[in-house]
Amino acid sequence: MITTVRNRMVAALAAVLLLTTACAATEAEPVERAAARATAGAEPAEGAATRADAEFDSRFRHGTADVDGVRMHYVTGGTGEPLVLLHGWPQSWYEWRGIMPALAERYTVYALDLPGLGDSAGAPPSYDKATLARYVHKLLAGRLGLRRINLVAHDLGAGVGFQYAAQFPREVARYAHLDYPLPGPALSAAKYRSLSWHLAFHGQPGFPETLVDDDVRDYLALFFGYVAYGGTSYGGPGAKSPFTDRQLDEFARTYRRPQVLRGGFELYRTLDRDERDNVAAAPVAVPTMLMTGEGQLAFTRSTLAPRMTRIVRAVEVPKAGHWLPEENPAFVTGHLLAFFAGGATR
Repeated sequence: MITTVRNRMVAALAAVLLLTTACAATEAEPVERAAARATAGAEPAEGAATRADAEFDSRFRHGTADVDGVRMHYVTGGTGEPLVLLHGWPQSWYEWRGIMPALAERYTVYALDLPGLGDSAGAPPSYDKATLARYVHKLLAGRLGLRRINLVAHDLGAGVGFQYAAQFPREVARYAHLDYPLPGPALSAAKYRSLSWHLAFHGQPGFPETLVDDDVRDYLALFFGYVAYGGTSYGGPGAKSPFTDRQLDEFARTYRRPQVLRGGFELYRTLDRDERDNVAAAPVAVPTMLMTGEGQLAFTRSTLAPRMTRIVRAVEVPKAGHWLPEENPAFVTGHLLAFFAGGATR
């Protein structure tokens, strides 16, 4: 199967070169048309990830709430102020599984599946990050009554996190932005897509679903290694996926659902809209911690600085590529707890 995926990736790269030359700024196909391709009988299974994890389920519970026709899934537990976790691609709330117990010692943790992803059901009208932030806000403030939160967001979920802080600044006490250059004044969507082949490939309408859907788990295993510490994405010699078989199985379980697979790629197809929305957003003065993998801090900070005026803490995670909570969980947990407790800034 790995060989099959590699062959498909070669074909995909050729397609990307052709397509990006012809239409470098292609917007997403209409969500309604893409949604019609989803097959029937692909309902989520809330709680499937932890059914055999009695210790975790004794401390955390799964919940759902309807938000404008989308059933949003979340996992919550702990005591104290609310701490909300937003995942990136190709992950779900489960990316935080390893560090949630430690965070829950001091905070009431809410790990969300973004609209249309993970074990959430239904699709939002658009996967641009401003729209997704409004869905998250309706869940947190409207359904769960959380009017003041601490917020952590990773990867494309950090695009949502930025928009949440921009749209609802009085409702965010502190914000941790993990490993996501921000499309906007300092980084155009076109430039963004040129940073890596996968950013261009994932943004093409229809192509990634067609090439990946039969081999989702194998594709994810290759991709996780590509942007891991020492991965070729960062000029390293190559790295294996840092995820266990159980983690791979769980992420593949959700992305095998056609609507979720499509929704994940829609996150990339809306980068042009994200750029426009971020340019239009007022500068965010919420106290922010920026956290990146090794070697990525200066570049990532340069893209945030025009729109985030209070980056009070900025750190690189040692021995970590893109998967910060999994590659160095102790470091990430320690810095999150110190930052949200109002620890020393630097």
